[in-house]
Amino acid sequence: MVQQALIKTLVDEFIQTHGVDLFPVDVVVHPGNRIVVEVDNEKGVFIDDCVALSKYIESKLEREVEDFELEVGSCGLTSPFKVLRQYTKNIDGEIEVLRKGGVKEKGILKSADDDKITLHVERMVKPEGEKRKRKVEALIEIPMSEILQAKRVIKI
Repeated sequence: MVQQALIKTLVDEFIQTHGVDLFPVDVVVHPGNRIVVEVDNEKGVFIDDCVALSKYIESKLEREVEDFELEVGSCGLTSPFKVLRQYTKNIDGEIEVLRKGGVKEKGILKSADDDKITLHVERMVKPEGEKRKRKVEALIEIPMSEILQAKRVIKI
């Protein structure tokens, strides 16, 4: 079976030697040697980059020794974030976060690091002594350990 670590190394080698602005998001080797590589880019992934990466990986593996199926593509537009660089790429964009306990937060991503993200959110709050709720803006920090899923919000 093709080793996942080998594929990750090949992806990193390609990125370094070919000077492309891709970054790896996920590498999975499924049973039957079905290899799936997901990459992303700050400005979007071009099909030519995926084709070149696919050809590079194929050139480093020997099909005669061990047959495999290879799929190289970009992570989906609405796919959940898997790596920190996807968060930093989407700073100042609207995202939706599912927290542990089932709580959803939606807001503008203001910062992200290894420990936490900061969201600018709007909430309807009923101030004490008033009859109607008012819109209140706030910055909230969410620890990375509390995030089950985060993805960008697509507006049409």
